[in-house]
Amino acid sequence: MLANYHTHTVRCRHATGTEREYIETALKNGFKILGFSDHVPQPYPDDFTSTIRMSMEELPGYIDTLLQLREEYKDRIDILIGFEVEYFPKYFDKLLGILEKYPVDYIIQGQHNIPDEVEGFYAGFKTDDEDALRAFADQTIMGMKTGQFAYLAHPDLINFTGSDDIFKKHMSRVAGAAIDLNIPLEINMYGFLDGRNYPCDRFFKMASEMGASFIMGCDAHRPDVVRQPETIPGLPEFLNRNNIYFGDNIIVVR
Repeated sequence: MLANYHTHTVRCRHATGTEREYIETALKNGFKILGFSDHVPQPYPDDFTSTIRMSMEELPGYIDTLLQLREEYKDRIDILIGFEVEYFPKYFDKLLGILEKYPVDYIIQGQHNIPDEVEGFYAGFKTDDEDALRAFADQTIMGMKTGQFAYLAHPDLINFTGSDDIFKKHMSRVAGAAIDLNIPLEINMYGFLDGRNYPCDRFFKMASEMGASFIMGCDAHRPDVVRQPETIPGLPEFLNRNNIYFGDNIIVVR
């Protein structure tokens, strides 16, 4: 694994460590490409403040810091500038207009809320509601169809506790859209390391059998998570039993 495109910074309010610490750890662990993709600031109403992402005022500092580090480390590792972005129809076009003003290399889709953080629900909370699962699948697919995203992060973040048949009914549409649109699905290493509900066998077994393509994502919220998959207990076995192969993990993002 030579590349990781899913790395956060302290600006998201729930990560630790400096950008330099992430870079030095990546170098120590054999990476040639490190992409930062912190949670994007959203153009929310003035009376709503997110506690899980940087503010708009912090956006220039994020870009400037990474540009400086890219230049400093240019002979040792390729530093890319990106964001983890939710597809929120109400805010998406305005957000793209803001990001176009900056030297952004790529964005990845990480669908945490439906329909958005201000008015919707968090998909990571347990639910057996088929309507919630359907809404998650529908909006995720709508986001992929914009053509803006390099890949789909933690595609199985939705914490659906209902039957396998209902899960497959809707999540097979997500995997099928990713195949049709040639969008890789992320195996989220932090979720596995942290004992979260994702990545889960019932999604990735299905997606693998359907012929999806995959990418590994450290989803690093602390420097020591920028690591190789074989160092995470149980992860190699997860990949093997679901017939998942990822090669050098390098994709074209620019």
